[in-house]
Amino acid sequence: MKHIDTSELVQRFNGDEAVWQRYEDKRELRRRLGSQSPLPEALLDYLDWLQAERECRKTRGIGSYLP
Repeated sequence: MKHIDTSELVQRFNGDEAVWQRYEDKRELRRRLGSQSPLPEALLDYLDWLQAERECRKTRGIGSYLP
């Protein structure tokens, strides 16, 4: 049986919640400003989601820096 680390679960939940809140803010702002984009709303929502993830999630590099 695998041990479930509750602190890791809480950290994941909080990270997911932060992304969701940022996404909701971006989507609401776009709607309030009356976006005139010719792109479908589903695509605009997806782009808002990607931007929210970039802003909220940590990106960890792979490898090491060589001078």
